[in-house]
Amino acid sequence: MEKKLTSTPGSSRRKFLAGGAVAAAGLNLVAPRSVFAAEANGKIRIGFVGCGGRGSFVAGIIAEDGGFEITAAADYFQDRADTFGEAFGVGADARFTGLGAIDAMLASGLVDAVAVHSPPYFHPEHVAKSVDAGKHVLVAKPIAVDVPGVRSVEESARRAAGRGLSVMVDVQSRGDDYFREAIRRVREDGALGSLCYGRCVYEFGALAPQAENDGKPETKLRNWVFDIAYSGDIITEQNIHALDIVPWALGAPKCAYGVRGQKARLGLGDTSDFYNLIFEYEGGGAVSFTSRQFSAFGAPGAITNQLFGTRGALFTEFAGNVMIRGGKESFYRGGKSPNLYKSGSVANVKQFRDAIAAGKSDTSSVPGAAETTLLTILGRQAGASDGQLAWDAIAADTTRLQPDLSGLRT
Repeated sequence: MEKKLTSTPGSSRRKFLAGGAVAAAGLNLVAPRSVFAAEANGKIRIGFVGCGGRGSFVAGIIAEDGGFEITAAADYFQDRADTFGEAFGVGADARFTGLGAIDAMLASGLVDAVAVHSPPYFHPEHVAKSVDAGKHVLVAKPIAVDVPGVRSVEESARRAAGRGLSVMVDVQSRGDDYFREAIRRVREDGALGSLCYGRCVYEFGALAPQAENDGKPETKLRNWVFDIAYSGDIITEQNIHALDIVPWALGAPKCAYGVRGQKARLGLGDTSDFYNLIFEYEGGGAVSFTSRQFSAFGAPGAITNQLFGTRGALFTEFAGNVMIRGGKESFYRGGKSPNLYKSGSVANVKQFRDAIAAGKSDTSSVPGAAETTLLTILGRQAGASDGQLAWDAIAADTTRLQPDLSGLRT
């Protein structure tokens, strides 16, 4: 197998999904009326930066929540800002475009909070600018595409906590009661015992391109999910749904090794279409990870984890069963949240809104999101290496991913 990528590269994944740096508590009390300048109706004014598919999906949840008013839209592309604006009642004078769209939105005085759903490369910058402007932030996973970006979001969360602001990372599994209770039992009650081995799987067909691949800067931005510098590769931008369970349950591994590559989906970008990795833990346990993003002749998709220990075994499926099997000390019947892609975000949005309305600063989701993003970066770099890559080396890495922004409108 090749050890590195080649230079060339509605989805089934979308259909399936639709059915330690910050204090662990992350809660600081502040005066409720200092938190946001709500409209007379008491709703929190929120603007969206990134108005594509995921941004529009979460905007629908925000609209249904009832505690927010969507007052602004920012996107590089005018057509996306306009489509979003028409859908959610944002006037033409509150739609901002270009690379500097977020700056104009923040300067407009129209928002108390910002929902960040831009390509992940921009997440650290957009979170930092929002916090500096005194805004609460709801940010999509992943929080960054490289380690400096992760550190930037961690620092933004620290600043937010000091200013009485909230930063919420919207990772669906972490908003689900079954996942939360299962992981609590593993982490606090030792339900697994010592890790023996595990399997983590994320396998689906390819996402659809948003524009014909003509090599132009704006086309690459529209097709950002196929560009490693914009997306962090499939392991960071998409596989994070499965990989999040691994450090959440087990903590960080000591090292990783394996392969990644692009064999089946050629000619669109430089992202991988498969991963095959091993995450090795102290004490001899290990978790395998496999990822596939091509049609695979009709093979079914899966987002699953199976972690086996000396006392019990944890089984999770995204939008499926979550349970622990073992003796009476470990057994957890668990349950199923078939609409987790939405219900997890509904719970996260509610937590975000409740913290703001109660005058609390909540940054409690940032440490876990940072650790998981670092795990995906470890896997990405290990897949392109010729041997083991240590967690400590990734944690100290200063390498930045940088897409070519030349030719784009400011």
